[in-house]
Amino acid sequence: MNAPFRVLILAFCLFLLPAAATCLSAGEKPLTFGSGPLQSGLWTPAELAGSAADRVIGAVSAPDPSLPPYLPADLPPDLLASLALPPVPPELRGVIRRVNVRGGRKVVAVTFDLCERANNVAGYENRIINLLRAHKLKATFFAGGKWMRSHPEKTLQLMADPRFELGSHTWTHGNLALMDQAQIRAQMQPTQVQYALLRQELVRRAEARGLGARVARVPQALRVMRLPYGRSSKLALEELARAGYPVIQWDVEGERDEEVHSPATIARTDLALIRPGSIVLMHANAVPEKTFEVLTRVLKGLRKRGYELVTLSELLRMGKAETVADGYFSEPGDNLQYDAIFPGKGTLKPDPTRPYTTVPVP
Repeated sequence: MNAPFRVLILAFCLFLLPAAATCLSAGEKPLTFGSGPLQSGLWTPAELAGSAADRVIGAVSAPDPSLPPYLPADLPPDLLASLALPPVPPELRGVIRRVNVRGGRKVVAVTFDLCERANNVAGYENRIINLLRAHKLKATFFAGGKWMRSHPEKTLQLMADPRFELGSHTWTHGNLALMDQAQIRAQMQPTQVQYALLRQELVRRAEARGLGARVARVPQALRVMRLPYGRSSKLALEELARAGYPVIQWDVEGERDEEVHSPATIARTDLALIRPGSIVLMHANAVPEKTFEVLTRVLKGLRKRGYELVTLSELLRMGKAETVADGYFSEPGDNLQYDAIFPGKGTLKPDPTRPYTTVPVP
């Protein structure tokens, strides 16, 4: 393709209506994240909608050190090959806070963490997912491996949704800044394996319904990741880059100080901070408690301002990523406190009745 024609395509992309599909560079493959017929063919509307029971959070208990039934070395060669990702290109290395979108196009990636530590069972905020689906909006979910194992049916539904992207949030919310190479791999590899095992189950169900071809749209592997606590280190970033994971942060902490502010106040703050190419951090694991109310207001405000929601991987294709060397919530260093608050190198939820001080990390 000659240069003038390439420029013409880019110009056309920048002036498309906000609801149009993401434009690609020459030779770049379109991104796919599921299939509507697959989703509707495997679950009824009521099953997809869920209930208040999904939002129940399990009590803190003894740590669960177990991993998926198969570790990478034990996987069939073809499945193992499907999990291999190319190293992260130089322009996407570092901790990605936001993207400088070409032409200032009004796009934003609203993202949700699905965290679960070794000694608790988190929930699933079905109202958030129902709201996104009702308005046909795209979103990215960073799921912990243990969360996916605790919520297999919900994970399968998210995987099959054509507007949702899944990324990795480590196995048990490990603080990678405190871990060595082996510990980092023990957080990342089992999470990828858990996803692959669930995808195999999705294939089995789809083939039983005559929908096997539809699963091809579901990614073979998790292709982006989010740092728990936003904490990183030079070692962690090098390991994640070699393993093929762009490291995604945020520039808008969407639920900041939710303990003391109303949903309306939080939403106003979010909307004041959001700009083209922003990445918004929220949670869909029923923690914090006000996320659904905040999200309802944020989505309304974004719609009024003419913003389009895109998945994280789509956003990365739309411009130049802004990166930092060390992640943070809203200001550099504001997450260092979590190194001491969460034991087990971040993998444990503090329990005042049972202090964990020497729990080993795999």
